[in-house]
Amino acid sequence: MTGFLINLNSFSGIIIGLLSFLIIGIFHPIVVKSEYHFGTKIWPVFMICGIICIIFSLLSDNIIISGGLGVGGFSFFWSILELFQQKKRVEKGWFPKKKKQSQ
Repeated sequence: MTGFLINLNSFSGIIIGLLSFLIIGIFHPIVVKSEYHFGTKIWPVFMICGIICIIFSLLSDNIIISGGLGVGGFSFFWSILELFQQKKRVEKGWFPKKKKQSQ
């Protein structure tokens, strides 16, 4: 009968995979909105958030939390590249450009 029981730790990889899928999916609109409202000058915020996530990932004893924070941290790092790519997409007209407010 023990051969049919599933160890809960066996789900760690599936849970981390699901977290990866969700985190990456959430970051796309974050990058688009960030570039729209702040331009590329916000990239240091992404860097700091990524470093913080990686540090907490290293400090966590829970494999799922550590994995999620690691994926989040590297998603922040990847978003820096995507921020600059998004700027190019806006310049090509693929995404709307924020209009300057007249004073």
